[in-house]
Amino acid sequence: MRVRWTLLLALLFSLSFILAACGGENEQSGTESSDAQEEEGSEASEDSGGDKTLIFARGGDSESLDPGSTSDGESSRVTQQVLETLLTFEAESFELEPGLAHDWEVSDDGLTYTFYLEEGVKFHDGTDFNAEAVKINFDRFADPEHEYAFADHEYVYFMYGTMFGGHKGDDGHVVDEVKVVDEHTVQFNLNKPLGFFLQNMGMSYFAITSPAALEEYGPEINENPVGTGPFKFVSWTKNESIVLEKNEEYWKEGLPKLDKVIFEVIPDNAARLIALRSGDIDIMDGLNPDDAAGVESDDDLILYSRAENNFGYIGFNVQKEPLDNEFLRQAISHAIDREAIVDALYAGYGTVAKNPLPPSYLGYNDDVEGYQYDVEKAKELLAEAGYADGLEIDLWTMPVARPYMPDPETTAEIVQNNLAEIGITVNIVREEWAPYLEKTMNGEHQIYMLGWSGTNGDPDYFISSLLHGDLIGDSNREYYQNEEVDKLLNDAKVEIDQDKRAEMYKEAQAIIAEDVPMVPLVHSTPVMASSSNVKDYVPHPSTSESLENVDLE
Repeated sequence: MRVRWTLLLALLFSLSFILAACGGENEQSGTESSDAQEEEGSEASEDSGGDKTLIFARGGDSESLDPGSTSDGESSRVTQQVLETLLTFEAESFELEPGLAHDWEVSDDGLTYTFYLEEGVKFHDGTDFNAEAVKINFDRFADPEHEYAFADHEYVYFMYGTMFGGHKGDDGHVVDEVKVVDEHTVQFNLNKPLGFFLQNMGMSYFAITSPAALEEYGPEINENPVGTGPFKFVSWTKNESIVLEKNEEYWKEGLPKLDKVIFEVIPDNAARLIALRSGDIDIMDGLNPDDAAGVESDDDLILYSRAENNFGYIGFNVQKEPLDNEFLRQAISHAIDREAIVDALYAGYGTVAKNPLPPSYLGYNDDVEGYQYDVEKAKELLAEAGYADGLEIDLWTMPVARPYMPDPETTAEIVQNNLAEIGITVNIVREEWAPYLEKTMNGEHQIYMLGWSGTNGDPDYFISSLLHGDLIGDSNREYYQNEEVDKLLNDAKVEIDQDKRAEMYKEAQAIIAEDVPMVPLVHSTPVMASSSNVKDYVPHPSTSESLENVDLE
């Protein structure tokens, strides 16, 4: 059972991770033997050779290092260092910049996108990056029968389906063909316009993997990523650390500046801050908002904040009893004191949410009232649902802090107390991070906690990913389907008039609010910290960013 840590336990926990770098018997994966990995970890931690080794501590482990096969932010944080996309985003926004493609053209009808690729770029295995590699990767994302789709190993590239209207053979799939024009020119031919096609090209999910590595590793590519990025994958000690090393042949001259990056797992926020203050790590994600003022006043530390680009929520499995009862969902929504949660846990770095979309996004519907905290109204609705005498339900609780929910355990306890006021007994269910994601995706929960952070700056990524009926059992963990909502989202995908798109998303949010598949809780401004010797680190709104420009003084 996961409980809140005392200071002593936090200290012991932090120490255990330092000791773990010198040895251990956890499951190993990657390209080195256990002994070699232990030696690598020890050298990295001690930095005895004078190398610039940056240790980035986070709350949970990655789920997969094959970027298209997961929507997990902890996975993207790592894959963005190893693999690259055709386009990238500016350091602090979703404005597009060249990536592996140095230039691009769009036809007047919006159906043909031509990308001109960087020449002389090599994958980490020494093979050439070229147009054929781009085609192979996008074909495997699109076609479940492709030899590198690994569908027989339960790989599902659901984010591709979300962002491109489905997979090969689906009615909504917008990509007719990915065509190799010449060695360094690739063309995407669409059957209908897609209003955010170029934004998709900057998403970390669609990074390019070496075709030779796909052939070599097969379905184990998720533990052996090979890209063109600034850092090369070395090893992965599950639930402890992922080690990357400098790509000496990186195609951007003078980069990266670091020799090594270690992503270390320290689940507790307080333990991570202790490790930062003691010099055991260099950057930490998931700073408790209450600790932000102390970090800001410490000359040895730097405080960072990301733009508000997320929302944390409580989701209902609307196909599982008793949550298939709309009145019950409404009762629970009115019973949760969202303002109390924000006031207690976000220290001014959060605002109450009412839609599954940040307020700054295209199509945000400010006319939606949301479910205000009202205990008497909640009791009335509970009686109308047929549960006047109360009931017992399970609330699955996130085991790790996330940018949108820095203290999920306390959030769950507040919700538990809120629902007790109207006669609902809440059993808090705890799972480790990877099983939590898998089991909620499979619909094993009644109620669960999670959130979503934007990765391309477009509203479709929020609303379609979470609530489109085609994604039930993938990112739609609510198991929610409304044909009218699905049609609005499908139409908005292919509409290039942004004003019309905005109206479609507003209408979809109004319907979703009436159906109550989830309770939006909060939009947060995530805070994080580093030691003062970290230079040129710029946190991106998407929650993951390349570390190619980061240096250690």
